[in-house]
Amino acid sequence: MRVATWNVNSVRSRASRIVDWLVRTDVDVLAMQEIKCRPDQFPTDLFEEAGYQVEAHGHNQWNGVAFASRLPMQDVERDFPGQPGFLKGHEGDDLPVEARAIGVTVEGVRLWSLYVPNGREVGDPHYTYKLDWLRRLADHTSEWLDADPTLPLALMGDWNVAPRDDDVWDVSVFAGHTHVTPPERAAFHAFEERGLRDVVRPLVPTGYTYWDYKQLRFPRNEGMRIDFIMASSAFADTVTDAAIHRNERKGDGPSDHVPVSVDLDVDTALDDDRPMIF
Repeated sequence: MRVATWNVNSVRSRASRIVDWLVRTDVDVLAMQEIKCRPDQFPTDLFEEAGYQVEAHGHNQWNGVAFASRLPMQDVERDFPGQPGFLKGHEGDDLPVEARAIGVTVEGVRLWSLYVPNGREVGDPHYTYKLDWLRRLADHTSEWLDADPTLPLALMGDWNVAPRDDDVWDVSVFAGHTHVTPPERAAFHAFEERGLRDVVRPLVPTGYTYWDYKQLRFPRNEGMRIDFIMASSAFADTVTDAAIHRNERKGDGPSDHVPVSVDLDVDTALDDDRPMIF
């Protein structure tokens, strides 16, 4: 089973490109972030014509997460328990919850598509919101794995954190800015302390997943590695290959992120339909 994550930066603007990549790369399940639309606005028809069903979660033209899968999706969950909300200029526990998390189960594998808050600037309320968001998700990750230590679980998406200095082209450029601060990196590493691990880095040790549109960042390879698949041991033990699809940043109208994928040694309902290779 091939599973991937991709911050598509507007699914309506890039639907044909996304579907073409899904089919060309033989992806079974894709987690998407920044779909920037409501479910009723999602270009579902294009995905269904290619054999993919869609589960989407979005409230407006901002944020939004989704899954496209050619395998059945079960136990669909929009927002994780206790997910904090945000509204600029307001505080409290009853703030509107943004569409930043959706979970599905495919072939017994629990997958979450996550769009972690950006944080904007150090000291901004959005930065505090980001850290709280990650802390609460980490707490629930512990609860999920305590309830079932054998759960194949993957938290996939745009984490908006570069956990290592070499995950950005020049860490000195980011001094004093978000994505590389010690609290953000500690919040990321808290998931490792709870039993998750980055299942892509051991197989793809170098490479970025995001390049800003400005200042020729992509031609200069001035990028960031901020898209990750963090997984439980039960999931990680099935991983046979991984890839960062850098070429998807090329061409007309690309997202500023590229897909990240892993191959799992998991039998699926589609296996019987695929040709045998001798």
